[in-house]
Amino acid sequence: MAKILPLATRAFGAEPPVPDIATLASWVADHRGTAADLHAFRLDISLASQLDSGITFPCAGGLFCRDRILECLAGLNDDRNSAVGELDVDPGALTDDAMMLAAQKKEVWCAFPSPHTLGIIDTYYGDDDEWCDAITGAYRTLMRAMRDAGIGGHVLICDTVDEAEISALAGKKVFFFTPEPDREDLLKLMEYRQQVAAGNNMLETVFDLANEYDITRLIVIDPDDDGLRLALSHLDPDQVTAGGYCTDACDTYWAKLVESAVYVK
Repeated sequence: MAKILPLATRAFGAEPPVPDIATLASWVADHRGTAADLHAFRLDISLASQLDSGITFPCAGGLFCRDRILECLAGLNDDRNSAVGELDVDPGALTDDAMMLAAQKKEVWCAFPSPHTLGIIDTYYGDDDEWCDAITGAYRTLMRAMRDAGIGGHVLICDTVDEAEISALAGKKVFFFTPEPDREDLLKLMEYRQQVAAGNNMLETVFDLANEYDITRLIVIDPDDDGLRLALSHLDPDQVTAGGYCTDACDTYWAKLVESAVYVK
């Protein structure tokens, strides 16, 4: 008799909306004694519905973490959009965030915008390689501080893949995620990682590139039946994960992702 079996699920972050004043005030009142601010609220909300829905590998945070990262960087101008001096790092605020998240889920991951996605203009180093070394070095320090405080790893979200950043930062505890990758993005990602995330429409491209690069795990973003069927025709079920990145109505989004993450054996 055929059985319906679950696949693992993985989150790549979320972008919760800014709450109204009453909602934020109520949340702050419930979190007295902690670093309760708007960013902490959005972190908490980005994780809560994932935990409620039973996501196998949850991930708090998202592109909205940009302001918190900038808060932790010295060497920027007053508008926080240009490097005007040598970059320095004070990870204190992110360490507080990490402890808050780890208290809810041990070894939970956190999503950040990738370094170039911050949009900082270099007006100090004057050399692309030196600037890349500086900003990726700052990211390593920030991410290490968060891991020391209980975070399991980081997702770095980007529109396009910067090969210098991936070379400097990709690893077992850092996953570069492009919500809508093209073939060139996938090629760069697969050069550095044997795990890749792609939507249903890019799976044929992934398996075409798999003739050149090994795949140990495929995360299908917002999978449909045809996408999972294609993935499972190439890989074993323990190599296929259903992935998600929520940008709207997260209360139902994660539950639907878990519901879709099944296969028939």
